[in-house]
Amino acid sequence: MLWQLFFTFFKIGLFTFGGGYAMIANIREVVVTRRGWLDDDELLEIITVAESTPGPIAINLATYVGYRRRGVLGAAAATLGVVLPSFVIIFAISMFLDAFMANKYVSFAFVGVKCAVAILILKAGLSMLGKVKKRPLPLVLFGTVFALMLVCELLALSFSTVFAILTGGLVGLISYAISKGAHKGGAA
Repeated sequence: MLWQLFFTFFKIGLFTFGGGYAMIANIREVVVTRRGWLDDDELLEIITVAESTPGPIAINLATYVGYRRRGVLGAAAATLGVVLPSFVIIFAISMFLDAFMANKYVSFAFVGVKCAVAILILKAGLSMLGKVKKRPLPLVLFGTVFALMLVCELLALSFSTVFAILTGGLVGLISYAISKGAHKGGAA
C-alpha cells in the first residue's frame, strides 16, 4: 500500500501542470473515482481544510489521503510522491534556466499551459460545486465572496483571501453554535 500511495501521487505530481489547484481534478479522479479511497463529501472537506492550512494544497491533500490509508508512513509516502517530480524537474530546469527561458517555443508553451491550467481549475471547481449540498448559508457566503472578489479585481483593489477564509470560518462556527443551541433548546 505504501508503494501504491507513493506511485499514485508520483504520477499525479509528474503529469499535472499548473500547481496544486490544477491537481485537484486529477486527485479527485484517482482518489475518489478510480481507487475509492475517499468519497466526494470527504474530499470536499479535506480541500477546505487543506486550503486553510499552511502549505500547498496538493501536498496537504496527498498527506491527508496517505494518512487516512496508512497512517504516518502513508502520509510520508504520498507526500514524497507528489513532491518529488516537481523537485527533480525544477532542479533540472534551474541548471539551464537562462537558456531555457530564452527559447521562444518554451515561452509559447507556458502560455498554452496557463490556459490549460485555468480549464483544469474550472473543471475541478464545477465538479465539486455540483456535489455540494445546496444550503442557504453556504450559497450566500459563496455569492458574497465571489461578488466581493470580482469587484475587487475589476476595480484593482487589494483584497486578502485570508480575510475571506477567516470570515467564512467564523460565520460557519457561529452558525454551528446557533444550530446546536437551537437543537438543545428544542430537545429540553
